[in-house]
Amino acid sequence: MTEQPVASDHFPAAESTASAVPRRSFLAAAAGALGLTASAAFARDYGPGAAPVRYPDPDLVALDPRFKKYALGNSPIQRLYHSDQMLWAEGPAWNGVGRYLLWSDIPNNVQLRWLEEDGHVTTFRNPAGNSNGNTFDFHGRQISCEHGNRRVVRYEYDGSVTVLADQHDGKPLNAPNDAVVHPNGDIWFTDPGYGSLMNYEGNKAPNMSTQPYQKEAVYRIDGKTLKLEKVTDEIYKPNGLCFSPDYKKLYVADTGASHYADAPKNIKVWDVVDEKKLTKGREFASMKLAVSIGQGPDGMQEKAGLADGIRCDVDGNIWASAGWVGAGYDGVHVFEPTEGVRIGQILLPEICSNVCFGGTRRNRLFMTGSTSLYAVYVETRGAHIT
Repeated sequence: MTEQPVASDHFPAAESTASAVPRRSFLAAAAGALGLTASAAFARDYGPGAAPVRYPDPDLVALDPRFKKYALGNSPIQRLYHSDQMLWAEGPAWNGVGRYLLWSDIPNNVQLRWLEEDGHVTTFRNPAGNSNGNTFDFHGRQISCEHGNRRVVRYEYDGSVTVLADQHDGKPLNAPNDAVVHPNGDIWFTDPGYGSLMNYEGNKAPNMSTQPYQKEAVYRIDGKTLKLEKVTDEIYKPNGLCFSPDYKKLYVADTGASHYADAPKNIKVWDVVDEKKLTKGREFASMKLAVSIGQGPDGMQEKAGLADGIRCDVDGNIWASAGWVGAGYDGVHVFEPTEGVRIGQILLPEICSNVCFGGTRRNRLFMTGSTSLYAVYVETRGAHIT
């Protein structure tokens, strides 16, 4: 079904289309055999006049045979929503009771909502504290990381707002970025500080420092006492995060290369001890990938972009948003859990900021991509509630 453009109460009528693909060059079979990705010659057209996609979707790329079981042969990548008024879509979170996807547009200071029943998009919250990451706890309450107010908040059943964290060690937080919940009620979040490094996504700190108020870190909020504890600062700029299916590992994307020359472009992992502490921090996966830059033996070049939002499926695979390289790289990269080997890609025509599993069976991957919302059904399920 092709969903029609709808007007929200914040944005004008915007294009909302099912997947489509124009005539373009094929992905090189030789590159796939080598575990490398060849970019398409032309950017994919998701507009209303585009030709239908020919199955299997060519932008679901298997770099390793292990990915083939997850890529459905008759499921297209769909652009569910697009607006040239939306500036930087982030923080998708699935609400299973309401059957809607919530996400942030940080610069426009709003949260938007896509309804599963008919694809309708409306403004969910305005203003939204320049929120970035969102999630829902095990009681169905929304939790948001607010760049503008430098805090983590919870929206209560009566509509009131509870501030869960806004300072540590007597100093303000930098600008919380992304959050996940633990079944014991604890909330874990990252604080890289991007919302305090620019007025575009929050409020620029007066000191002009890369560390606006304190060292970047990962924190845990005790679900019973709301006591805040720093669990690690052994990372440059912690961004997206997720648990393993059994909650015994925590994965965190490091985007510190945006401001630190010696920062690796990778995803780190720690062991979780007693549901409270982290130990043995190490690299899980590098974001380096050989991509096509032309024809011939020298047509492949190793590039490294940044992982941003990450989520885990029931088999332990990590689905990471990726960007800042270009065609053949930007989209979603999928890593198997044992050695962090990249097994597949979902290529998008925009930088992908974040992902989450949702839908009635949690088998639909939603992807926020700059000015659009994308989705694709996959043959796995999200490991967690959102």
